Amino acid sequence: MSVFIISAPAETTKEDVVNSLRSKIAGQAEIRPFRLPDFKIGTLDSLVVLSDDLSKYDQSFEGITNKIAENLKTLVHGDVEQWKNNLIVDDKSVDNYLQGFQWNDMKYRTDKSLREICDIIVQDVNSIDSLMKSRMTKYNLIKSQLTSLQRKQTGNLSVKSLVDIVKKDHFVYSEYLTTLIVAVPKNLVKEWYASYETLCPMVVPRSSELIEQDDEFSLFNVTLFKKVVDDFKNACREKKFIVRDFTFDENKISQEQKDLAAINAEEKDQWQTTLRLCKANFGESFSCWMHIKALRVYVESILRYGLPPNFQPMIIKPKNKNERRVRDILAQHYAKLGEKNTEGKSKKKEQIDENIQMLLGDKEYYPYVSFDINWKI
Repeated sequence: MSVFIISAPAETTKEDVVNSLRSKIAGQAEIRPFRLPDFKIGTLDSLVVLSDDLSKYDQSFEGITNKIAENLKTLVHGDVEQWKNNLIVDDKSVDNYLQGFQWNDMKYRTDKSLREICDIIVQDVNSIDSLMKSRMTKYNLIKSQLTSLQRKQTGNLSVKSLVDIVKKDHFVYSEYLTTLIVAVPKNLVKEWYASYETLCPMVVPRSSELIEQDDEFSLFNVTLFKKVVDDFKNACREKKFIVRDFTFDENKISQEQKDLAAINAEEKDQWQTTLRLCKANFGESFSCWMHIKALRVYVESILRYGLPPNFQPMIIKPKNKNERRVRDILAQHYAKLGEKNTEGKSKKKEQIDENIQMLLGDKEYYPYVSFDINWKI
């Protein structure tokens, strides 16, 4: 989605500003008024300082909002349609919210100063960011635990859990004897049969039997004296036979199955909670971001065009990826505005314009106020 907000002086009426530009870019872009209330302005010096802060907050909130959106996409397993359907702001799609943007007077009362409003929005976003980081950390920990347990269920016979594969009658345990479980690569099965009895002394002859096999490994048991276990393991390692670290324990098997069921249920519960919070806090974060963007438009318009405030903010959405064409039209339409900006500047105004250019950095400077909304879905 390519969208930008601009502001231009209202030389006649604000409605004429919109209609005049709409006639120029008809067919190239959608354009609507970006309605802002009247704010308590304060001094120009305070606006310059606030402008600097708003620029930083704008960038920070963009990153926070996009991060929540990325988390949401991860939670729906990359399903783009489901992801887009969950990107809701004030019960609207992102596009509809932007096109019909309204300042939230209930949360951000305009009888407060611009600085106070800004601080309230910052506090809201910091709270959202802290909550989402904590929530995602908790969910990812549970998810990691579940993935680890599931990997044991889905890997090959050299790594997967054996609780549902080996049985009690595959083992011999006594005061002197023990049974080991060995995963043998498929291409070495013949060598296993030919050599396992002689890998070390005191291996019980004909004690190995095939328990299970997959595409990569065959699983065998083998019985031997306890005193030669280490020697047998070392010999297996040299032959590339993998001795599994497994001791048959019915209680342990039952507990592992219970642990898997419990962590699976916990993951589903955490997923639902995290998804719900992501959806809600995406909308809150995006709304806060746009309110900061709105304050930037208002402050920069005053710094650019002066007092009393008489300008019209507009939101423009180019069609068919023709942003460059729309910018060219805007450059022609506001060419005289660029000329006016160079005439009769006071030292204060020159300093303000220098500050604006410094805030923009390497970004393109326009004779009209303009801010991109870097939102890509």
